[in-house]
Amino acid sequence: MSGSAARRLVILGKQGAGKGTQCELLVKRYGVAHISTGDMLRAAVAAGTPLGRQAKEVMDAGELVSDELILGIVAERLEAPDTAAGFLLDGFPRTEAQADGLFALLAPHAVSRAIDLDVADDIVTRRMLDRGRADDTPEAIARRLELYEAETAPLRKLFADRGVLVTVDGLGTPAEVHQRIVAAIEAAPASTVAAIEAAP
Repeated sequence: MSGSAARRLVILGKQGAGKGTQCELLVKRYGVAHISTGDMLRAAVAAGTPLGRQAKEVMDAGELVSDELILGIVAERLEAPDTAAGFLLDGFPRTEAQADGLFALLAPHAVSRAIDLDVADDIVTRRMLDRGRADDTPEAIARRLELYEAETAPLRKLFADRGVLVTVDGLGTPAEVHQRIVAAIEAAPASTVAAIEAAP
């Protein structure tokens, strides 16, 4: 695929799957804006935008930022000039409501690839335990993985239904995984392949 649509990317993956490393490599390769939920929230708060001020009030109160507010901040961020060449969404969408909002926001030129970086639970658990962080207990990690699966399984279906989901094996060196992701991004969508094969 070519053109800006080929560079409207979403990356999904458990904690410890290596998303951070792959995001850095993809941003460098394609020259797209790396947009993460955390970065967007911090930037909006720091800039003092109306949405940023709302988010700060919510976070200061110890509450979770609503889907509606997150979508507003994403919409604001996607209007920035650096997204003209494309973007890589990291940590967003997290819910079905956020995904539906994203599709509506980007229509008719929606996401071209959603990359599901697949690494087994036991491997990411070992990686997180090896980091030695106080909050990375086996129980806490197991709970986070359960929550991730509950949130992300519906997202996989939403992206798959649109013919843009690609699952990539996340095991191997960063370079090996990166090559798999690039091949998946640049391959024709399965729906396109099926249409070509069905043509008389």
